Amino acid sequence: MLGMGTLAKKVFGTPNDRKVKATRKTIQAINDLEPEFEKMSDDQLKEKTEALAARAMQGESLDDILPEAFANCREAAKRALGLRAFDVQLMGGMFLHQGNISEMKTGEGKTLVATFPAYLNALTRKGVHIVTVNDYLAKRDAEWMGKVFAALGLTTGVVYPQQPSAEKQAAYRCDVTYATNNELGFDYLRDNMKSELNEMFQRGHNFAIVDEVDSILIDEARTPLIISGPAQDRSDLYTAIDKVIPDLTEDHYTIDEKQRQVTFTDAGNEYLEAQLHARGLLPEEQTLYDPESTTVVHHVNQALRAHKLFKRDKDYIVRSGVVVLIDEFTGRMMAGRRLSEGLHQAIEAKEGVDIQPENVTLAQVTFQNYFRLYDKLSGMTGTAVTEAEEFQEIYGLGVVAVPTNKPIAREDNDDAVYRTAQEKFDAIVQTIKEAHEKGQPILVGTTSIEKSEILSDLLTKAGLKHNVLNARHHEQEAQIVADAGKYGAITIATNMAGRGTDIKLGGNVDFKVMEALAADPEADPEEIRAKIEKGHAAEEQKVKEAGGLFVLATERHESRRIDNQLRGRSGRQGDPGRSAFFLSLEDDLMRIFGSERLDKVLSSLGMKEGEAIIHPWVNKSLERAQAKVEGRNFDMRKNVLKFDDVMNDQRKIVFKQRMEIMEAQDLSEIVADMRNQVIDDLVTQYIPPKTYAEQWDGQGLYAAVLEYLNIDVPVIEWVAEEGVDDETIIERLEDEADKMMAAKAVSFGPENMRSIEKQVLLQTIDSKWREHLLTLEHLRSVVGFRGYAQRDPLNEYKSEAFQLFQSMLDSLREDVTKTLSRVRQLTEEEQRQQMAAIQQQLAKEGMVPSAGGEGSDAAQAPIVPEPGTAPASAGAAPAASGAAPAASGTPAPGFDENDPSTWGNPGRNAPCPCGSGKKFKHCHGAMA
Repeated sequence: MLGMGTLAKKVFGTPNDRKVKATRKTIQAINDLEPEFEKMSDDQLKEKTEALAARAMQGESLDDILPEAFANCREAAKRALGLRAFDVQLMGGMFLHQGNISEMKTGEGKTLVATFPAYLNALTRKGVHIVTVNDYLAKRDAEWMGKVFAALGLTTGVVYPQQPSAEKQAAYRCDVTYATNNELGFDYLRDNMKSELNEMFQRGHNFAIVDEVDSILIDEARTPLIISGPAQDRSDLYTAIDKVIPDLTEDHYTIDEKQRQVTFTDAGNEYLEAQLHARGLLPEEQTLYDPESTTVVHHVNQALRAHKLFKRDKDYIVRSGVVVLIDEFTGRMMAGRRLSEGLHQAIEAKEGVDIQPENVTLAQVTFQNYFRLYDKLSGMTGTAVTEAEEFQEIYGLGVVAVPTNKPIAREDNDDAVYRTAQEKFDAIVQTIKEAHEKGQPILVGTTSIEKSEILSDLLTKAGLKHNVLNARHHEQEAQIVADAGKYGAITIATNMAGRGTDIKLGGNVDFKVMEALAADPEADPEEIRAKIEKGHAAEEQKVKEAGGLFVLATERHESRRIDNQLRGRSGRQGDPGRSAFFLSLEDDLMRIFGSERLDKVLSSLGMKEGEAIIHPWVNKSLERAQAKVEGRNFDMRKNVLKFDDVMNDQRKIVFKQRMEIMEAQDLSEIVADMRNQVIDDLVTQYIPPKTYAEQWDGQGLYAAVLEYLNIDVPVIEWVAEEGVDDETIIERLEDEADKMMAAKAVSFGPENMRSIEKQVLLQTIDSKWREHLLTLEHLRSVVGFRGYAQRDPLNEYKSEAFQLFQSMLDSLREDVTKTLSRVRQLTEEEQRQQMAAIQQQLAKEGMVPSAGGEGSDAAQAPIVPEPGTAPASAGAAPAASGAAPAASGTPAPGFDENDPSTWGNPGRNAPCPCGSGKKFKHCHGAMA
């Protein structure tokens, strides 16, 4: 008897089927246009782009333009790459344009699919970002698909780490920009630390297409992106605490592998306290529970985590004396990434390598909140359906499974479960040997470097030649993956998620051509390609007859998605293939998530050594365990996001204010409002409302006015006057402060004064925001304990974070007012000394001074706080520009009068880089 849901699906189709069916009419319209576009010349394709862009700019909807745009893009790809997009690729492109995730199996040509929605949305001239998982893919795809965009008359850029600023700005100005998620997020943060609009990289967030969307928006979304600066060096503390941990016994701590947590027991705390007292790390009279012990307790906990939860060659490797993290999902090294809150330093102490100083957070954002900035977001992956709920709830993204171009011919075997890891590995080696004897290429998936190397040793002992791909061998990644489909090839890979290179049966023709040309550079590329393609067809046929690619997984991952990605490497484009998972009760997933019942079942069945249980029920129970883990991970990410949303609301306000300040030409009114508010607050503090005159504190108000406003006025006498009230005193103080600032404006010149106000505001906002982030971090780490008092930690965090934000804004007003009231011009002698110091610093750093300052006339009229005062913001109050101007008559190094790209980015009022001595705006800037 069919259930109602099953019956409805049979009659009406699933929601996914209906979405797929709805695209057929548009696809037919695109196909009908194909003969018309085939007749067009190359120039006419570009002209068509201009015509479509004009229609889009005039307000015609992109949906109306879609059939012509897709037809134009298909024709351009056919000419530029020799690839004609299949109907299912057009379908995938349409779902992306609608702001969905297109789930397309491996080998279905996702890279080409992205060009269709990217082209269509780039017609609005607002820019499109295509996001990849690593820099290699960003550069490869930009170069490869850039040919298609060039044929359509669009520009393509690529963004990568340590890119020169001018080149990066140009890449973001392109119609289509390829970049990694990390670089996009970091550039967003960097932009919001800039002080000039012309220094910013990104030009808004219009439309993003995220490749390997599950990897980027889910796997990597657990950790925020953080830009940090060095804090004090405490390496002695880490080393001293690290020596305590190896002496602990199992009674001293408990490990919860499900939650990845480790905590000290009561016995452990007692032992620890005694050890810390004995080693002088904790004063005799102090206990671990005293508030003063917080720092030591924090570092002891991090040292325990470093020893008991983080394993070498699984979570990190040590390379040239540096601890390098390994991406849990792709198995790649994450050079430059560091764990926060002292955990990375604890691992460095454990491994006995140099300990790098801890960092303080300057800016941070989660991937969830960065990608939610886009007006429209979409993504592609081979596996997203298992996380459809999370995509919908966090990002508002629907998931649509796109049919394959050819039916899948892969044979998926049921999991084989063995009692011990040894039995499992013996069976794996035997299975590999049998498949290898047939010539079938085998891809062996492992979950860690350690396991891949254990298996590698076993295969070596069995006399089986193979390649290993993990974080240690990642330089040969593309080559190893390209060879994995060759006849008889054996490849061991750690986490094949998002590798980005197709495994083609018989090997990759392009790589074979490159190899042949490298061996004989004089050879004719066309002849070599023809010869290799001829041999390749025979090789491919041999591999197909041997059964296609055999994907053999040695363990189940926590996430079904990662398993599906590995499985999906085989059987691309209708190729034959096979997949099988070999498991043991000693595997992490089986051990942690309840293998006791299974163990009893296997024992009662009387299984002999080396035998496996293979049954669909086992698969089902494993999938349920995986679904539980995925659900738990989703809850953890949701929880992180709830707390980050509080900070994100504040971040948006601060970043928006910074942008308004940078865009404003005249900030004098804002500064005056801040000053007046400070005066109001001071008068309210020392002359409280509804109090008698004898309760007023004239002495205190005089001292505060001198400190915050830098004006010496007879406040004490005013307060003592008969019949005076707080309003009168406020008016008098405002008048005196306005006069003093007006005099400063005359002394500096109006244009300089506006520039100084802008610099002071930006510097103070940045300084206050950094302090605020640190305070929120500390609040976040302790607020969880409020749960023990039956109070909701999230609500507590929200209310306290709001109060902290309010007090940050109050102190911002005070610091800006205080700093501006104390700025003065440097004397000629002070200017000379400052310039000499700058030149000395540049020489020490091996830098050549660049032409001109970065901001304004402030470069010629430097300012400092008056003696005896400290500016509120980091460093001196706005002073001379960081680089020396070009000496009069001497052009800046590399300056070419006819090439504006060699002029740098001088401010309008900075000296011209040609060396004329004139301001840039009156010299080459007037021509630019």
